[in-house]
Amino acid sequence: MSNLKTGSHEWKVGLARINITPKKSLWMAGYANRTKPSEGVVHDIHAKAMVLEDYLGKQAVLITTDLLLIPAAVSHKIADSVEKQHHLTRAQLLLSFSHNHGGPVVAKKLDLIYPMNAQQWADVEAYTEEFEDKIVQLVGEALKSLQPARLSFGRGAARFAINRRERLNGEIIIGVNKDGPVDHDVPVLRIDGMDGNLRAVVFGYACHCTTARDFNQFHGDYAGFAQAWLETQHPDATALFMAGCGADINPNPRGTIELARKYGEELGEAVGKVLCQKLQPVRGPLKTTYEEFPVAFATPPCREELQAELKNKDEYQLKRGEVVLGRQKAPSDIKDVYRRKWAEAMLEILDRDNHLPADYPCPLGIWQFGQDLTLIALAGEMVVDYDLRLKKELGVEKLWVASYCNDVFAYIPSLRVLQEGGYEGGGAMIYYCQPASFAQPIEETIIRKVHDSLQQARSESL
Repeated sequence: MSNLKTGSHEWKVGLARINITPKKSLWMAGYANRTKPSEGVVHDIHAKAMVLEDYLGKQAVLITTDLLLIPAAVSHKIADSVEKQHHLTRAQLLLSFSHNHGGPVVAKKLDLIYPMNAQQWADVEAYTEEFEDKIVQLVGEALKSLQPARLSFGRGAARFAINRRERLNGEIIIGVNKDGPVDHDVPVLRIDGMDGNLRAVVFGYACHCTTARDFNQFHGDYAGFAQAWLETQHPDATALFMAGCGADINPNPRGTIELARKYGEELGEAVGKVLCQKLQPVRGPLKTTYEEFPVAFATPPCREELQAELKNKDEYQLKRGEVVLGRQKAPSDIKDVYRRKWAEAMLEILDRDNHLPADYPCPLGIWQFGQDLTLIALAGEMVVDYDLRLKKELGVEKLWVASYCNDVFAYIPSLRVLQEGGYEGGGAMIYYCQPASFAQPIEETIIRKVHDSLQQARSESL
């Protein structure tokens, strides 16, 4: 408590990083139209760890990765190992993914879309096991590097993101919607050593990492370039990126690695401007929570409907170079090969369990920094409506809303998006191998849980 009274420091911070670029060619994650594994490296991708310790000795660790996602099974395995080896509970661990479409496939998630052979899947499995070990090792290295530090918070803006849910001929497609909702906010957490020098910066943005969509070399997309730019400008500092609620947001324009570099520098410059400002101090104590709560699916298909899917012929409808993915129910214009694979997977579950899942255990993490900052770590691919609503209800000034944390298991639509349909509204559920779209209470279920958990975290941190 003496540190709090004297004002010398309230925090200790430990940092570590590790290169997670595959040592061999692997299939790249995120796109169904790739036909071969990677063909080189533009720049290395990383996993980074930041351990925080408040003046009461409470610790928490943030892991950021330049990856599309990791599934729940891998997340749980890492958390279990971290608890056994480093004595940190699940509530003290936050796993974050940039949703980078320029990294490798990790584990068997979205496996319906990857046309890999048995050896290629074996290579992915080997990489996944190595990745799990590296993350646990990374936490240990960060814990060993704890040093006194000061934290401060601010926000800037970047302007290359645009809503992608365009209405064309009565259908919602992945296009460009200049009038659609978007959040250009760039939250920035600054970590200084006691000498006043920058040691680390954590920053975020709500936009898909899908700039270089037809590029077949490993890279970190705009988020990776932004981190690299900041670390070039501040050689003694570590830059960590957390994705926001950008499930329905794309960079615009996009399509080349040069644009990814350009947006990365633009985002880096936005963070740099914030670092030059007078920021608000962030004090403790630190309270962290983690829970998993059920989010319900709509009525799943019956066995007869699934068996009928196996008989469909292959039809592929394209508009503006994008697959048109339908409304609230599983749409008829998804490429039938994926529908058949999905139906086969659902039938296997029916044969094993006699029913399809009625809901999914959705993770939610909250980090409450005294009365100065709230970090809400949402799971899945959250559309921007969640970010905008939470900021309206909770206030913008001391709030950071992140997505793609702990488990990325599906697109999470708001009620508006669910009713409109399209890819984020239900079409992508087949690719994620989920039994049905989410039921209509999905938005209220999540928002209510955030409020309840936040009330508890704030009351216990006072």
